Amino acid sequence: MSDGIAAARIEQRGLYFEEFIEGALYVHAPGRTVTEADNVLFTTLTMNTQSLHLDAAWAAGTEFGERLVNSMFTLSTLVGLSVAQLTQGTIVANLGFGQVAFPAPVRVGDTLYAETVVVGTRLSSSRPGQGIVEFAHTMRNQRSEVVATATRTTLMRCLPAAATEPR
Repeated sequence: MSDGIAAARIEQRGLYFEEFIEGALYVHAPGRTVTEADNVLFTTLTMNTQSLHLDAAWAAGTEFGERLVNSMFTLSTLVGLSVAQLTQGTIVANLGFGQVAFPAPVRVGDTLYAETVVVGTRLSSSRPGQGIVEFAHTMRNQRSEVVATATRTTLMRCLPAAATEPR
């Protein structure tokens, strides 16, 4: 690079259908530390007025002894942490979620980390230029405890024709 002119333009994106490797483990970075503001804002934005998320005095009397982070925030963050590496600009749509589990609670102050295994890929039979990718997402906290798992099926773009032509 000279005189401030870039030698190439490289844009951050997710993977196209053909770039996914079945069985590969994708580790996402950075992690995400959950704040009280995150929990209260998400909970109120989604009209989930569950006392376990909003009422500190009530939650103190539960087996957890404190408010817990909304599990839908946890699920959203699990998927969100994968976007930059896997689907940014290459996804057509989420087709559905399968098994979703929250084996341990998330608390304010926890830092969440996610990883994804590609469990299946196939070309779409009804949408030329697109393929279906099945993911198994796992989220752990800073103590390596699994706090969420989910399977997700997505419709992904195939590589643009120009990218598959010889240079």
